[in-house]
Amino acid sequence: MSLATPTRALGSRIGARLSRASHLNRWVVLSVAIGLIAGSGAIVFYATLTEATHLLLGVLAGYHIPTPAGEGGHPGSAGYVRPWAIPLVVGLGGLLSGWLVFTFAPEAEGHGTDAAIAAVHHNPRGIRVRAIVVKILASALTIGSGGSGGREGPTGQISAGFGSLLARWLNLSTDEGRVAVSVGIGSGIGAIFSAPLGGALLAAEIVYREDFESAALLPGLVASVVAYSVFGSVEGFTPLFHLPQPYRFDSPGQLLWFAVLGIVAGGVGLLYAKSFYAFMTFNKRLPIPRALRPAAAGVVVGLIALPLPEVLGTGYGWIQRALVTPDLAAIPLLVVVLLPFARIVATSLSIGSGGSGGVFGPGMVIGAFTGAALWRLVEGWAPAVPHDPAAFVVVGMMACFGAISRAPIAVTVMVAEMTGSIAEFVPAMIAVGLASMIVRHWDATIYSEQLRTRDDSAAVTTRHP
Repeated sequence: MSLATPTRALGSRIGARLSRASHLNRWVVLSVAIGLIAGSGAIVFYATLTEATHLLLGVLAGYHIPTPAGEGGHPGSAGYVRPWAIPLVVGLGGLLSGWLVFTFAPEAEGHGTDAAIAAVHHNPRGIRVRAIVVKILASALTIGSGGSGGREGPTGQISAGFGSLLARWLNLSTDEGRVAVSVGIGSGIGAIFSAPLGGALLAAEIVYREDFESAALLPGLVASVVAYSVFGSVEGFTPLFHLPQPYRFDSPGQLLWFAVLGIVAGGVGLLYAKSFYAFMTFNKRLPIPRALRPAAAGVVVGLIALPLPEVLGTGYGWIQRALVTPDLAAIPLLVVVLLPFARIVATSLSIGSGGSGGVFGPGMVIGAFTGAALWRLVEGWAPAVPHDPAAFVVVGMMACFGAISRAPIAVTVMVAEMTGSIAEFVPAMIAVGLASMIVRHWDATIYSEQLRTRDDSAAVTTRHP
């Protein structure tokens, strides 16, 4: 008798017992289980990515990327020791990632959050364990070699995959399976960003463009806290970014400039989504084998990185620099202005080519430097502009990615947790609101698998019971 038979039998017994339990007891058990795996998965992926970055960029290329304050605040390399190695290493990471993905689990290509959202709506029991393992390795290779991607997508797909596994093993209903996968997405992302409340809100907000999955909110709170506790017990509970000084809203005149930032961030967010999907369409037409496309794109990203090292990896360390006035001033103004657009191109190449990684992290870098660029352009001559760039950088992250992800509340709360400050909420309200209205007017999103409302989800369920 194979091991699968008693395992399935055990799952059936536990599932039957849970089905007889009250709604509260059932979801406490399920949420704790998802949170434990989400936190553990975040630890595994974070460690794998750290080692891959050290080996590929550090040892092979001789370049060390800066890190944010919550991860040691290392300044990184002052320049390239072996500049010729950068395009080769980024291309190598793309080559290995492409081989892994298209050989073993093609569904692991691209940004994992979108795949997890698709599972919520179409097949909450269908995420394969193999895809989770491939996603961890492929994303570590893509991002660790310098590809422009975020670590939240892989982490969200890992924990969403466990939610899917629970749905299969315990024979949960379709609706319960959807909630389990949604909770997995939010708790995994909340854990690796040390933002549990934002993660819980994300579980409910990210699966629709214009709706809210209320059934996922309370289970998401439990799972996110558990996942955050597990991840923090190993990696620490320090916020990812450190603000040099607290922001204080003391002049209504500042709202004008934050409104301008919201309008600009909304436009940049639109450009991000449109460029990303335009490149994905172009990529499908290339006369190159699918497994080789991430390698070719990686070489191009490496060439872009020669004059602009800020496009390599997650970019979180560069956000930390943008928060500090002297560090931001040390970056040439032209680079600060160009960086959001360079990141859009690099992310479209790295992930849109079939490489593996998230789009949340690059979206934060794009938004952060949108805010930093506007501050650099108006500071010194415009009235009522804050004396340091931190508020513009933080609100830029909230407005740009909050709008284009169609999850403005969750992203705003998450960025506040990541910076350890809620003081930016007042200016963020106007900036995020304007950016979201712009994106909604154009009906755009960075997550193409989002449905519009829960009514659309019910229609999908009817077609795919």
